[in-house]
Amino acid sequence: MHSAEQLNTALAGRYSIERRIGEGGMATVYLARDVKHSRRVALKVLKPDLGAIVGAERFLSEIDVTANLQHPSLLPLFDSGAVDGVLFYVMPFVDGESLRARLDRETQLPIDEAIRIATAKTGRSLFLRRSFPKLETSIARVSK
Repeated sequence: MHSAEQLNTALAGRYSIERRIGEGGMATVYLARDVKHSRRVALKVLKPDLGAIVGAERFLSEIDVTANLQHPSLLPLFDSGAVDGVLFYVMPFVDGESLRARLDRETQLPIDEAIRIATAKTGRSLFLRRSFPKLETSIARVSK
């Protein structure tokens, strides 16, 4: 994982890292400030080991495709790139409670809310699988 200091150095003049807001199997997400537009953004940084396997060229190629996708469950892409071995992309920061935090607090969601979330997530997953079949294969290889 890249440290906030390493990221601030690599992305100096473009983004300023405020704090880590999440982490998954493929990437770490940071709350950052877009220096040029003076706005808060979510900056997603691919984990270095995955970046080494996927490669910068392929990552950026797939991000180019992603930038043109439009779906109600997908956030727009603001920026992406590879700087000093850091592969990243930038999306709007959506402030609010995560699903994990809500489940920890409520234990069980009302059925209509659970169905709404599941339907949105399933629709997005199917859409992405159809759009990026090669990416899904790459992720499966990395996960093993």
